Amino acid sequence: MERCAWASKSPLDTQYHDEEWGVPLHDDRLLFEFLILEGAQAGLSWATILAKRENYRRAFLNFEVGKVAKFDAAKVDALMLDAGIVRNRLKITSAIKNAHAFIAVQKEFGSFDQYIWAFVQGTPIQNNWPSFADIPAKTARSDAMCKDLKKRGFTFVGSTICYAFMQATGMVNDHPVTCPRHVVVKETATSKEHIN
Repeated sequence: MERCAWASKSPLDTQYHDEEWGVPLHDDRLLFEFLILEGAQAGLSWATILAKRENYRRAFLNFEVGKVAKFDAAKVDALMLDAGIVRNRLKITSAIKNAHAFIAVQKEFGSFDQYIWAFVQGTPIQNNWPSFADIPAKTARSDAMCKDLKKRGFTFVGSTICYAFMQATGMVNDHPVTCPRHVVVKETATSKEHIN
């Protein structure tokens, strides 16, 4: 049994793989964090974003959605000077726009968790990929998520980004069967009855 190939590139990658990737998340703050980080990853590697994660938490006030929604033009300018994050104005302004859309979803559904997990009927999809090479970059479900998020005003939420979000937050278990985490994640996956 070997870890997913990408997980051995650095100790940080390994720790993230062994402790977080694929574990079901139902905490709105963490879901917002992953939504923003996955969007920031567009055109870059996840390793790049993971290495900047603590800087993102500092810059975006621990991803407290209400605080990010209040960021103004001066704050955007300040973030553009922050070497600890990806200094891309479109991605930074997207995070603020997404914070507003996120809050609107919370008001409509009671929580972002209730809304987003409905795309998998509240239960993680347990895939059984023979190898990491077999895993798709997007699926019909991520297509549907992408379409609905865009309709609600979210940006940097293409289908590939949505699928990466689903993988990261445990909506799908995409550890191949050759990875020891496959069984662990499958056994710890929570059902819709346990959604907060």
